[in-house]
Amino acid sequence: QVQPVESGGGLVQPGGSLTLSCVASRRVFNINAMGWYRQAPGKQRELVARILSGGNTNYADSVKGRFTISRDAAKNTVFLQMNSLKPEDTAVYYCNIVAGFSLVNYWGQGTQVTVSS
Repeated sequence: QVQPVESGGGLVQPGGSLTLSCVASRRVFNINAMGWYRQAPGKQRELVARILSGGNTNYADSVKGRFTISRDAAKNTVFLQMNSLKPEDTAVYYCNIVAGFSLVNYWGQGTQVTVSS
């Protein structure tokens, strides 16, 4: 079983920056996509950013220009650089890996990001 493991969350002031990292617990083959989702209290989980196997990226409109997703494919690791953070970015951030011919979704346990003064 593949277990994505997130790190890098925490408390940051508005306008600050954080970098999230996610590494798969073991070698993963045939990765289709790696990405980050978030869920704020009382809201549904939403896509923040993802990077496809060919390198294309998708971002939520709310984070375009502020967040950057990148990966180290050889290490099955994905990063999310978050700049100019806003209170509305406060949420639990989940790492997602889609892999295999059946496009299985693997989810991390989540890491809390709190943007507050």
